[in-house]
Amino acid sequence: MRYSLFSVLGQALRGQRDWTPQWRDAAPREAYDVVIVGGGGHGLATAYYLAKEHGITNVAVLEKSHVGSGNVGRNTTIVRSNYGLPGNIPFYERSMKLWEGLEQDINYNAMVSQRGVLNLFHSDGQRDAYARRGNAMRLAGIDAELLDREGVRRLVPFIDFDNARFPVKGGLIQRRGGTVRHDAVAWGYARAADLRGVDIVQNCAVTGIRREGGRVTGVETSRGFIRAKKVAISVAGSSSLLAGMVDMRLPIESHVLQAFVSEGVKPLIDCVMTFGAGHFYVSQSDKGGLVFGGDIDGYNSYAQRGNLHTIEDVMEGGMALWPGLGRLRLLRHWGGIMDMSMDGSPIIDRTDIGGLYLNAGWCYGGFKATPAAGFCFAHLIARDEPHQDAAAYRLDRFATGHVIDEKGMGAQPNLH
Repeated sequence: MRYSLFSVLGQALRGQRDWTPQWRDAAPREAYDVVIVGGGGHGLATAYYLAKEHGITNVAVLEKSHVGSGNVGRNTTIVRSNYGLPGNIPFYERSMKLWEGLEQDINYNAMVSQRGVLNLFHSDGQRDAYARRGNAMRLAGIDAELLDREGVRRLVPFIDFDNARFPVKGGLIQRRGGTVRHDAVAWGYARAADLRGVDIVQNCAVTGIRREGGRVTGVETSRGFIRAKKVAISVAGSSSLLAGMVDMRLPIESHVLQAFVSEGVKPLIDCVMTFGAGHFYVSQSDKGGLVFGGDIDGYNSYAQRGNLHTIEDVMEGGMALWPGLGRLRLLRHWGGIMDMSMDGSPIIDRTDIGGLYLNAGWCYGGFKATPAAGFCFAHLIARDEPHQDAAAYRLDRFATGHVIDEKGMGAQPNLH
């Protein structure tokens, strides 16, 4: 069924009785051309673009739980392409352009809202850094606008301009940035991939990866062995666990990142706003809740839950910027497992094992990268060569010194 105004009205007249499942709950077959491990946004997008762009439909996406149970449903839904380094700029701008056409492409309402992303600055040095980033963006044809204090005040008059410990001096805004409904991204890509013949296999945990003569031959799973010509790992914070099955050690650490939602309130903020003197970012959902987050937890973990110390730190950052937040109640919070790389940038590359491909190291940037990650990873799998927009995301860059350190923090995964 193709979704449209007419199909929705027709279902309403029929009492909503004829809707069909959005994708098949497929059982695993004995063999596939490509097995993608991980049924999150990146894995599902990879399967979709393999089928759409390269005609490879004999594909299985294996998810240990249910579709959307991992990081794709555990984030703050922000999308943007306001990066400043040559290795990142073309990739994230491709992702932004794919977001802009996503709903028409997959025929699914992903609630893409280009409400703008505003990064605040609080010092002259920070203003200069944001100006450099904005100039790099504009040279690449990406929208960027540097605002002074009064320009920011017109957008977000409710923050503390006059009595703050870190006075707001201006901001850098990308008006094409915004938010996208994270669950809908998973569901939409799952439906679109399924319609092109991809098998989406839920509750199928990978327990081992077989290899012979330097090549992968398939995966051991909780539902039996599945042969595969190619295996693609796309499991975010669990990447090290999967790599360990083939005795591979990755330059990443796994940390928990918490996200929060307040009680629903009337419209307060119509853009995404980030605090420049601390790690805090906030937007408002269509249901009225303020969605916000901050730093990762300060220790390595595979648990999808956080701790009270980080909650306190995030709330302090929010209150320093926007004291009115103290009047709201926190409704819920959750944690996702982040695969923090050594330079804060991702890895999309082949491994030294034939037929084994890796998509990992996304740090805070995984959700916004979903369309481009799937597009470029599919290109790599299908053609055995990197897509030009992701050519810098090589696994061996840490050995050769070609790192992509957007924040300039050095080899400190927890600081990226």
